[in-house]
Amino acid sequence: MPLTREAVRAAVERAGDDDWRALVAHHEDAYPASRPTPGDVCRREAVRLNDDGYGDAARYELLESRVRREGEDRVTLVHRIRDLRSGEVLETPPFTNYE
Repeated sequence: MPLTREAVRAAVERAGDDDWRALVAHHEDAYPASRPTPGDVCRREAVRLNDDGYGDAARYELLESRVRREGEDRVTLVHRIRDLRSGEVLETPPFTNYE
């Protein structure tokens, strides 16, 4: 089963309150401008991770998703993923594209 918005949101929450707050602040601090909501970011990240091949639940487990604010207008996400075949924990390259 491919990754979903809910799975990515849960992974951000597992990373900790600071990560979830960074995603919320990224959206809210832009008011009245419109940045993607935390749900929109999680949905887009699920699509991106699935496109990169990490949506194979028989092979990968999404452990946590870390969010870091980059200045006033950007966030960077890094996902920790376990390869179930080898047990190795991987980190995706940092991705910044939610301005």
